[in-house]
Amino acid sequence: MPPRLYADNAATSFPKPPAVINAMQAYAEELGASAGRGAYREAVETGEILADCRQRLARLIHAENADNIIFTFNCSGALNQAIKGLLCPGDHVVATMMEHNSVLRPLHALAANGAIEATYVPADPATGLVDADAVFQAVRPNTRLIAVIHASNVTGSLQPVEAIGPVARRRKIPFLVDAAQTAGHVPIDVRTMAVDLLAMPGHKGWMGPLGTGALYIRPGMEKRLRPLTEGGTGSVSEAPVQPDFMPDRFEPGSHNAIGLAGLAAALQWIETRTIESLRSHELALSTRFLERTAAGSDTLTIYGPQNPQDRVAVFSVCIEGMEPAELATLMESEFRILTRAGIHCAPFAHETIGTTRQGGTTRLSFGAYNTLADIDRCAEALEMLAAVDLHA
Repeated sequence: MPPRLYADNAATSFPKPPAVINAMQAYAEELGASAGRGAYREAVETGEILADCRQRLARLIHAENADNIIFTFNCSGALNQAIKGLLCPGDHVVATMMEHNSVLRPLHALAANGAIEATYVPADPATGLVDADAVFQAVRPNTRLIAVIHASNVTGSLQPVEAIGPVARRRKIPFLVDAAQTAGHVPIDVRTMAVDLLAMPGHKGWMGPLGTGALYIRPGMEKRLRPLTEGGTGSVSEAPVQPDFMPDRFEPGSHNAIGLAGLAAALQWIETRTIESLRSHELALSTRFLERTAAGSDTLTIYGPQNPQDRVAVFSVCIEGMEPAELATLMESEFRILTRAGIHCAPFAHETIGTTRQGGTTRLSFGAYNTLADIDRCAEALEMLAAVDLHA
């Protein structure tokens, strides 16, 4: 039987580079300390690992200063810190219909309490792309945040953040970007993109372990952002209030040091290969998948942009007459291909592309370790299932 083929990298990347596992094992066996909680060697070296991880993240996204990167336990934590730490009663937010629940749910929770209002800009049903001009048409005098997902976790659509950021900066509206599906996949320059807040998971494109994430906070924005939690930092321990300097202002409690050790190793692996080469590899995978499925059965639908340059390698598919969960089950049981079916925590995105009533889509998402042969295998499996006579 063929080996199991992992095609769910939009959920978390797998496999991880061997260096990630080695770094986590080395921390567990040789250090085991909490950074900033002692002057002994193990605690100091753990602090050095965290500093190295922070510096690598800053380099990869072209941040001004490593201290403007704060660690979180996932991208959801970073987004919640950005949204709930910034907004005040009476504020208005502009977001898009393609947002993930990690943005939708904090906004809806605040709106349900009557604290804020939110406008969700529609996207093109065929591509999932949002018009930058439509974002600014939704702006009001009390708009205090523009939040945009960089790439959809449903359609793979790359949103025009480069066009939105500079205009938002001129209008002095903070710009939050959800980079869950782009960090580690496409080049990101927070300065040229004029991003004020960038939320990133460590376990997806950055190739680190689960339980890691980060939020970039543009210099100066930290003064406007309220911490959501307070606690021990190992610094200025004599004060009963949270430190006001970065990154301690937003990092109470002991870090996930073993996870960040793995993330630092993953980032080094990425730096060696370069984001540009990883993006070229992903473009080759996307091009092959679109070419192979374009000539398939009329019953097979591929959602999102048909131009590989307009997307990441996240593909939602449907076969007419087959429920998404059934398709995912058959992909595993008959072809040993691992996919994800459902609404993918993005209900408005599925509403946009018209797949809500059918239970969403089946999603295939590819990463750094996937090959063109993997793409061919996935396309062949879809072609064979699309050719099945469901009425026989």
